[in-house]
Amino acid sequence: MARTPKQWVYRPRPASGVLDSVKKKVTAKADEIVQTLFKPRYIKPPPKKPRFNYIVDIYTKWLKNCLYFRAKYACPGPNAISPFFEDSFTRLAYMANGRFNLAYMRHTGKWCEVFTDLSMEEAFASIRDEPLFHPPG
Repeated sequence: MARTPKQWVYRPRPASGVLDSVKKKVTAKADEIVQTLFKPRYIKPPPKKPRFNYIVDIYTKWLKNCLYFRAKYACPGPNAISPFFEDSFTRLAYMANGRFNLAYMRHTGKWCEVFTDLSMEEAFASIRDEPLFHPPG
C-alpha cells in the first residue's frame, strides 16, 4: 500500500494571553447568554423521584486563553461517588486580533472544533443558535 506524502498544514497558535478588556467584554456577553438562554431552558426544579443526573447550575470560567461554558450536575443516585460534578460543554478560544475558535465537547470526552476565525459577534450568535453548543441534558 502506498504511503501518502507528508504535508504542511497551517494551524494558527492560540494567543499567549488575553487582555483584561477583551476578557471583560467576552465574559459579559457569555454571562448574558447563560442568564437569558441557558439557565431558563436547562435548569429545572429537581424531580420528585430523581434517578438520573440533572443540571443545577450553568456558569462560565476562563482557563488560559479559553472561556469555558460549564454545567454543574447533581447526582441523586444511592451509588453516586459524589453529590455533584461539573463538566464543560462549550469552549471559546481566543486566538488573536479579536478572533475566536469555537468547539464543543463530544460524548467521547474530546473537543471538536467546529468554527475557526470567528468574530466575537459571530461566535456568540453560533453559541446562541446552534444546539451543538448547548448543555447536554
